Amino acid sequence: MAKASTVYDVAAHSGVSIATVSRVLRRPDDVRASTRERVLASVRELGYVPSAAARGLAASRTGVLGLYFPSLDAMEELDDAEFLPGPGAALVDLVVDMPDSGAVRPPNLYFDEVLRGSEFEAWRQGFALMVGVGRGSNPTDMVNDIAGRVDGMAILAQSVSDEVLEHVSRRIPVVLIAGPRRGDDFDHVSVSNTEGMKALTTHLIDGCGVTDFAYVAGPPDSPDDAERHAGFVAALRARGLDPRAVPVHRGEFSRLRGRAVADTLLAGRRMPRAVVCANDQMALGVLDVLGAHGVDVPGDVIVTGFDGIEAGRQAAPRLTTVRQPMVDLGRAAMRAILSRLENPEQPPISLRLPVKVLLRESSEGRR
Repeated sequence: MAKASTVYDVAAHSGVSIATVSRVLRRPDDVRASTRERVLASVRELGYVPSAAARGLAASRTGVLGLYFPSLDAMEELDDAEFLPGPGAALVDLVVDMPDSGAVRPPNLYFDEVLRGSEFEAWRQGFALMVGVGRGSNPTDMVNDIAGRVDGMAILAQSVSDEVLEHVSRRIPVVLIAGPRRGDDFDHVSVSNTEGMKALTTHLIDGCGVTDFAYVAGPPDSPDDAERHAGFVAALRARGLDPRAVPVHRGEFSRLRGRAVADTLLAGRRMPRAVVCANDQMALGVLDVLGAHGVDVPGDVIVTGFDGIEAGRQAAPRLTTVRQPMVDLGRAAMRAILSRLENPEQPPISLRLPVKVLLRESSEGRR
């Protein structure tokens, strides 16, 4: 095997300094185009691959940022063997796909978007991203393991204990994603959940004349859900409506859960005028069932969500929702880590991103 080329070889081959080679590889826009192309040509010709380990030793950093989420799906819903055929198995399987059985694999589009933003910003800043998902494992062990491999870490709020956060933060910067600050000194990035849900509910009352609601909530340990329900309650109280009279159906943030709630509502004596859901996936589940039973949305029942996922825009009717900047949330978390690395003594960061209420046909009808 030929000896691997080094940064010194690239510098000599292209006639520039080692510092210029480093800038071309990490921040190419900072280098003149002609110089950049000459250095990149040398990189290709010599087959040079930058050493993350060497960079880490030089900068006392790993060059990696971390992101931790709790379990994203139910493990029992994944068929490990579906696309892992044994020896001699056929490469094509012809299957008659029958009409929808009602089974729904719950996608986690919120996490997907936050992850996409995190990865992009880490890459943009010259870092790799290590992602940990607590699939039934001990979150303490997983978070500690990741913390030992990265320069800083973003963690979904309330997904691990305060003791674990305190322990990890003594070694690396920790940024909490979602939820309000709870008297701690961690850096926080979140979105305007309370304000967005309050604005949407106020519109339903003032603009659509709704006084009869049902609320579909997420899990009790979700910081986003708590804020959204607080905004819903605040809007009702501001208009003289009693939040205690509104039935709250709580469960997981999934389309399957939305379908179950809609079935429960249909089995009751009457439907509410509006079903307000704490996320889009549950709202889409409600739309699935109402549509299948011929319930007119929004003529008979208004349905709203929260998040702004693409599936809501493609639904029939299109889903009224509060769009949160999920990609930007991931990017902001990575920026907060890097800011803390550069300025360890700065005051705690508390960034709250704006949201946008999107009024669509599921509340407004066709115009």
